[in-house]
Amino acid sequence: MEKQPLPSDDDKTVATEPELDGFVGEDSQQGLSEPAARTGWNSKIEYFLAQVGFSVGLGNVWRFPYLCHQNGGGAFLLLYVLLMLVIGIPLFFLELAAGQAIRQGSIGVWRFISPRLAGIGYSSCVVCFFVALYYNVILSWSLFYLGNSFQYSLPWTQCPTQGNVTVKECEMSSPTSYFWYRTALDITDSIDETGSFNPYIVCCLLAAWTIVCLGMFKGIKTSVKVMYFSSIFPYVVLFCFLVRGLLLDGALEGITYMFYPKLEIWANLQVWRQAATQVFFALGLGFGSVIAYSSYNPKNNNCHRDAFTVSAINFLTSVLATLVVFAVLGFRAKEKSMECVVSNVKRLSDQLHSSEVDITFIPSFNYSKSSSVDIEEYSTWFKQYGSKIPGNLTDCDLEKEMQKGVEGTGLAFIAFTEAISLLPGSPFWSALFFLMLLNLGLSTMFGTMEGILAPLTDRFKTLANNKTKLTIFSCLVGFLIGLLFTQRCGNYFVTMFDDYSATMPLIIVVVFETFSVAWLYGADRFLDDIEAMLGWRPSVIYKYLWKYVCLLSMLGLLGATTIQMFIKHPTYMAWNQEKASEDHLKYPNWALAVLALLIIFAMMPVPVALIHAVLRDRTKQTSRDTEIGQYRIVNTDDKDRRNDKQPADKNDLR
Repeated sequence: MEKQPLPSDDDKTVATEPELDGFVGEDSQQGLSEPAARTGWNSKIEYFLAQVGFSVGLGNVWRFPYLCHQNGGGAFLLLYVLLMLVIGIPLFFLELAAGQAIRQGSIGVWRFISPRLAGIGYSSCVVCFFVALYYNVILSWSLFYLGNSFQYSLPWTQCPTQGNVTVKECEMSSPTSYFWYRTALDITDSIDETGSFNPYIVCCLLAAWTIVCLGMFKGIKTSVKVMYFSSIFPYVVLFCFLVRGLLLDGALEGITYMFYPKLEIWANLQVWRQAATQVFFALGLGFGSVIAYSSYNPKNNNCHRDAFTVSAINFLTSVLATLVVFAVLGFRAKEKSMECVVSNVKRLSDQLHSSEVDITFIPSFNYSKSSSVDIEEYSTWFKQYGSKIPGNLTDCDLEKEMQKGVEGTGLAFIAFTEAISLLPGSPFWSALFFLMLLNLGLSTMFGTMEGILAPLTDRFKTLANNKTKLTIFSCLVGFLIGLLFTQRCGNYFVTMFDDYSATMPLIIVVVFETFSVAWLYGADRFLDDIEAMLGWRPSVIYKYLWKYVCLLSMLGLLGATTIQMFIKHPTYMAWNQEKASEDHLKYPNWALAVLALLIIFAMMPVPVALIHAVLRDRTKQTSRDTEIGQYRIVNTDDKDRRNDKQPADKNDLR
């Protein structure tokens, strides 16, 4: 039997699901209904804002700069671009084309290919829900800081006092660290200590979910109106920060340090794994949101060009954010290093005046005027003679200062916040920064929620007829479960969800997606469908990328991630109140059990849907065999002889 192509715009009848030889059951004969009037974007600009807003998120601002900084600077950028071209864009194009061609959410797309693959879509929905739970907590933190930014003296610029004594925890760390860990989070020393709920963060979380609910109230028709602001405003802020940052003392050192290439990192497999994972998450692969957004496009939309355009915008945004971050962090690092130099040179001056010191140890710089001493001059002198001078002098290394607090939430809520507090007019820049974070998170949240709602409403008619109620119910459930993250130990759960609950399930989902299209449905058939849709055929190189390069790369990434988890015991960054410093602690056994359950729960729909479809096919086949067995094959000769004996006229029947 000839395999059916993907549905076209002219199809008015029920679309027939393709038969995958030896794979699709009898249920595929019934096919799927394509919506007669699929809701669409009002313009291509709206679609671009949605896709860019979803793919460009908080990770571009705090995850990418950290990875680039830790993994070779410019060398990491080259590696990232290579993996983006070889893996990221082909898989992004695959999802865009699948959603646009089939006009369904993630559940409908994979169910169209085969009912046995419907579980892939359900797994995407589960992972989207996991991500939405903790992602909105980060938005609540941004709201909290935004509210505290409208003060002339920012509350994290100085340590609080108890009586006439400065709080010890703040004095031992820094005002910004103290405000983050003690005022905002009131964090416990470990994940084992639950603590009470933080009422301020609870209120901010409720506000965040309310904003998301109002933005998603009428589907893409309302969310896209918010995206006009939430997707564009972050770029305005980034350019403002870039101009301001480049004018700061130390900005050039920060950017130079950032992009200095270290090509030797290419030999480190861990760097390849981190680069591939960042490409994977930057484009939002596996969430189902890309498929959902593209399903609202007209069939002739050039999704191939969209794949390159959105990917390029995402990458350039990451580079722009990195320039901004390290220009400002360079300024912060130089300020802190200069404070260190001034303090040490004063101690040095006192030592040289109060004791006899070998003349060969006396520095060549003017130590009597500490503010004029260059950081590099002091550092060079200290490495040679610092240990020989009494007074406990310390090194003032600009590079070490750059490395402090540049990962994840520490970058946004500690390091960058501290740098902003040093700027003139700091409340204005602080409000601008956290409003930018809020908008970046909102546009990503809209896409994540669309990855949940669109597939479910496409699959279930009852939910489609009550989409508003479903949206409100989903946000309410998200808020109630999200209260877990507002406990005093909530930050540790955010880290746990971010590092593990989404990573492995999403990689597995993309492996199934790639295998389903490239091997079960057939890469050639898929390219045929794209050719019929676009009017031209994409390069044959996509066939080999999907079938071999992307699939093997994803399997390698999955294997490396799994091995990493077993070789190195999973850890998290904890705040020790007594030491007033961060410690790496191992996750307890119960936390590892929770991690395992989250991963299993996220992937459970795939085998469940497969088993359900197989059992249903066998049940129907058995039912048909039984029905056929109830009927006796009649000999036509016997039937003719009986007919000959019947009276010719019905009136003869008595």
